[in-house]
Amino acid sequence: MNFRHLLILSFSSIVMVSCVSEVSNSQSKESPVAVNTAVPLSSTPTKTLAQSQESTAVKSGTFVSGEHTTQGKVNLTTKDGKSFLELEQSFKTSESGPDLVVILHRSDNVIGSTKPPSYPLKNGDYIILAPLKKYSGAQKYAIPNNINLADYKSAAIWCRKFNATFGAANLSN
Repeated sequence: MNFRHLLILSFSSIVMVSCVSEVSNSQSKESPVAVNTAVPLSSTPTKTLAQSQESTAVKSGTFVSGEHTTQGKVNLTTKDGKSFLELEQSFKTSESGPDLVVILHRSDNVIGSTKPPSYPLKNGDYIILAPLKKYSGAQKYAIPNNINLADYKSAAIWCRKFNATFGAANLSN
């Protein structure tokens, strides 16, 4: 039985050594110049790529708490002709609500124009962008092209199930 294990181990070692030898030989035949020719010599293409990835802030605001503590900053940005709502790293809201969504609202004072404790919203005053991805930290939401941003003056975190506004931010230039 031991002789059988020794034979298998020897055969495996020979196969591994021959494979490593083949890989080493094929790598040494490649020209280092051929590998390096793919690297751009000018920094101009890199600058152009970086510039095309920049976002331009259009409006921004700071969250005010409603039904639950909500804090942080929000920005409306444009990039390559598309609009986005971006919650900054400082964003944080309560984890106690089901069905939380990110909305744009027509009022410039969502919390002040609604009644506590839930700060309910009326149909037609808002548009839902997407479900909230996470309760804190930086996040980005696409705004459909058919939305006229001039019609919306606030961003809010809203519990659709209970019609409760967790927090809202007045958006200004």
